[in-house]
Amino acid sequence: MTTPAVPPPSRRRDSVILPDMLTAKIRTDMTTAMKARDDLRVQTLRGALAAFTNELVAKGKKPTEELDDKDAVTVLKRLAKQRKEAAEVYEKGGRAELAEKESKELKIIEEYLPQMAGPEEIEKVARQKMQELGIEAGLPAEALAKAGKLTGAVMKEFAGRADGNDVKVVVASLFS
Repeated sequence: MTTPAVPPPSRRRDSVILPDMLTAKIRTDMTTAMKARDDLRVQTLRGALAAFTNELVAKGKKPTEELDDKDAVTVLKRLAKQRKEAAEVYEKGGRAELAEKESKELKIIEEYLPQMAGPEEIEKVARQKMQELGIEAGLPAEALAKAGKLTGAVMKEFAGRADGNDVKVVVASLFS
């Protein structure tokens, strides 16, 4: 007689099986990277898991809990931004080997981030929001206030799937 398969402890909580989570995927991928002896991937994913634990503690939760996907994506975005900035600093400082390492880590982290919206998609949503909000390009002083309102509406629509600087550039182009 065989016993039913029991999910690993990281996927169980009080006898309720949770859906696949980003944290569990990263943990599984880290194990795979360990077996493949991919040291850079292991270090990067281990760092991400440590950042997840730090986020849990900062929110007053137990370190043994799992971070939900929304918060995990927020942490991964923060890590990606740190890697991008570090690569730029190393590049300016003439440390190409360190800049390359940061860029490779950035690519690993970006694998777990949701697909970001492109300029065309942002412009389409921005034009739609302009119509919904009744915003028209007007005088420069009024346009600035309207651009801020429109940027906020577009960012809310994308809910983290669009870079704020990209949205700002597209909205500015609509008012020029």
